[in-house]
Amino acid sequence: MDTITRGVAGALIAKAAFPGQDMLGAKPVNRERIITWSLMLGAIFPDSDVFREFFSHNDLLILTWHRSVTHSLVCLPIFAAALAALTRWFVRWRKWNSPSLVVLVVVYAVGILSHILLDLVTSFGTMVWSPVKWSRPAWDLIFIIDFTLSAILLVPQIVAWVYAKREGLQRRALGSWILFAAGAVGVAAIGMSVAAPISTRAILAAVVILAAVFLLPAVRQWGLQVRLASWNLAGLLIALGYIGAAAYAHHVALQRVDKFSSSLHLDVQSQGALPFPPSLWHWDGLVLTPRGVYELRMNLGGESTEVQAASASPEADSSLTYRFYPDAAPNPYIEAAKRLPEVQTVLWFARFPVTRFHTEGPDAIVEISDLRFPQMRPDRPASFTYRVRLAADQTVLSQGWVRPR
Repeated sequence: MDTITRGVAGALIAKAAFPGQDMLGAKPVNRERIITWSLMLGAIFPDSDVFREFFSHNDLLILTWHRSVTHSLVCLPIFAAALAALTRWFVRWRKWNSPSLVVLVVVYAVGILSHILLDLVTSFGTMVWSPVKWSRPAWDLIFIIDFTLSAILLVPQIVAWVYAKREGLQRRALGSWILFAAGAVGVAAIGMSVAAPISTRAILAAVVILAAVFLLPAVRQWGLQVRLASWNLAGLLIALGYIGAAAYAHHVALQRVDKFSSSLHLDVQSQGALPFPPSLWHWDGLVLTPRGVYELRMNLGGESTEVQAASASPEADSSLTYRFYPDAAPNPYIEAAKRLPEVQTVLWFARFPVTRFHTEGPDAIVEISDLRFPQMRPDRPASFTYRVRLAADQTVLSQGWVRPR
């Protein structure tokens, strides 16, 4: 999940489950505002591990370091206590009315925990038991950037701000609706650019829903009677419901993948159903076998969007449409590449690896892609593709991630 969404979620939790107030209110800084700021900062703190990458030339830190100790349930109490102590010192230095140290520890713990959970629901993997255990659990429920979930977390907070006072109510309500409606159109444009188009019907539905949320409470100004905590609690419950719906959709998609692999009598080493943009109706079924990876794209809400078979297979069933990514036949260059420590790290991280091989003049090229990260556009390489270039004598000429052009 992206860092901004985690921060928005933290602020929502503070206002819904704690006596948090708006972070940028006109009132003097008080305990309630400090609680909101602290929970929001706790919710984004785990991603501070990316700063190490800015000072390192190690391209594999994204695999070995990101989402490790700062995302650890084991280390969570230590970070929560340290951040609470630092906040307590800063607030007392500023002579603000501070929550107690115990309250701040709880607030930061909840914020960090919310971040960890929002990472677990994605497919990237999070080392929640580090440094005790370096496994990468992933629940495969939500795509790493989900604009619908982000909106669910943000909109209630804006609605609460809109209906906080009577003066300028209509202007705030109308302006907020226009801004979010334009955002929906912008998201659709982004989806089109990355080959994950959103239907016109879905865009119109989003605009209508946003109009109802922002404008209907202005009728007879009944929205003024709703407390800030109630707006935010409603948003938190809807967000939890959305994640629950994604869990159910994942269960249905995983059943389809299991049926697919059984129908082809595949020698399954690993399989999964991964979220695929733009909505929770779309899923990417992956099956790892000794010969390669099978991909089955699914649309649970309509007709199949599965792609046609890209490679013939002896087990192929003409009633099924899928894509098969075969591993390259073993050769000395592939074996040499896989002995490299960097490639072994890539293979440790990859859940659905595919090895490709080709030559460019006298050089041998070995590429390893993790199909967990879908290739959205055919003119661009998969997101996590590691390339090793070797000379004829198997000397490594270069290695690293394949960068999009």
